[in-house]
Amino acid sequence: MRAVIQRVSQASCTVDNKITGAIQVGFLVLLGIEEADTDEDLQWLAQKISGLRVFGDENGLMNKALADVDGDILLISQFTLFAQTKKGNRPSFIRAAKPDKAIPMYENMVTALEAATGKRIATGIFGADMKISLLNDGPVTIIMDTKDKDNH
Repeated sequence: MRAVIQRVSQASCTVDNKITGAIQVGFLVLLGIEEADTDEDLQWLAQKISGLRVFGDENGLMNKALADVDGDILLISQFTLFAQTKKGNRPSFIRAAKPDKAIPMYENMVTALEAATGKRIATGIFGADMKISLLNDGPVTIIMDTKDKDNH
């Protein structure tokens, strides 16, 4: 499982000219799910995202977490995070989970993040043609991969 986490001042997802999810201060999380991902990966990533301390404190240092700034999360499914570009110019997405696995994992991530943050998670629509708008704050962009969870 891969996540690209962007600290934002605002973010929204629009499908067919209708806003499906919008937040102010918080994280836009682009989530890629692969066939090998497990519930353990999901729980680990949800805890890491909710506890990530990248918001400025009174000294301008990145010491505050989402809860400290009353931030929200906009979670967007993005299979292209598992693009393989080694051969040719057309990416392969063979490692990305198929919808029968990815949809329940995505829905479980929404639930896990809601449990970890105590807040409703804004979302896009899985598999839809989504238009994402964001105002990256900093910019601060963090990439997490559950394959790294065992490397302390």
